Amino acid sequence: MAGTAQTAPDDRRADPATEVFLAHRNLLFTVAYEMLGSAADAEDVLQETWLRWVGVDLDTVREQRAYLVRITTRQALARLRTLGRRKESYVGPWLPEPLLTAPDVAEDVELADSVSMAMLLVLETLTPTERAVFVLREVFDLEYDEIAEAVDKSPATVRQIAHRARGHVAARRPRGVVSAAQSRDALEAFQRATETGDLQGLLDILAPDVVFLGDGGGVKQAVPRPVVGADKVARLLAAGLGRIAELMSLRPAQVNGYPALIMEQGDEIEAVLAVRIDDGLVTGLYAVRNPHKLSHMEREVSLRR
Repeated sequence: MAGTAQTAPDDRRADPATEVFLAHRNLLFTVAYEMLGSAADAEDVLQETWLRWVGVDLDTVREQRAYLVRITTRQALARLRTLGRRKESYVGPWLPEPLLTAPDVAEDVELADSVSMAMLLVLETLTPTERAVFVLREVFDLEYDEIAEAVDKSPATVRQIAHRARGHVAARRPRGVVSAAQSRDALEAFQRATETGDLQGLLDILAPDVVFLGDGGGVKQAVPRPVVGADKVARLLAAGLGRIAELMSLRPAQVNGYPALIMEQGDEIEAVLAVRIDDGLVTGLYAVRNPHKLSHMEREVSLRR
């Protein structure tokens, strides 16, 4: 998937350790990102994984993929606990760092759903170990023995954790998977209504229980708490985004596996608005304005220009 770490080794140094790492890098990045909700932190975890991997005697490693996943998971767990302390003092709502994703991710509806903003917010409600077990088992279908080694638990304990995490997520997860085409059509209607300030057009595309979340991190202005309900969200968008659209360009993109809008002023990204769509209606809007969370995406976008 797009957004993999830039700190990984160069393909030109094709020694055995490098070849193995590069073969599994996308998997390792996705594991780290789904555990952390941060592309920048996932990159750091990959760098730490690489530094540990190059010191390993490959002849002693029976299953290289499992070994790399184990290193990545342990590094991500350590960082996840640190991030938890940071979030306690975070100003305003916390949203995952938006990740620019390739079209092939959107075509894999299960993977797209697992990295969506809505699902990552659900995963935030799990403990670090529950989150690791859920991601490794439910998203990547690893065996319980492999997961047990990664989280330093017995296979029996991992089964219990997986069962508990699965039930927790099932009670809170988004309603269901929607097709990429359905999401694109709904996003186009939403964008037209937003750019024109068409209040009725917004009301037509928003679900009655739609939720709007904004993340400015105390650096940029954002809504301080969730806004719930089609009428309130539509009026907020018609008033706020209508003015923003006069100053900035709104560009469709694939973010976290789903269509989204990137708001740019010149070459700078001012905000990313990720959209959750169910049954043809917008059920979730996630506006990330914290510039620290947009720096990774700005690098990705600049590389594609």
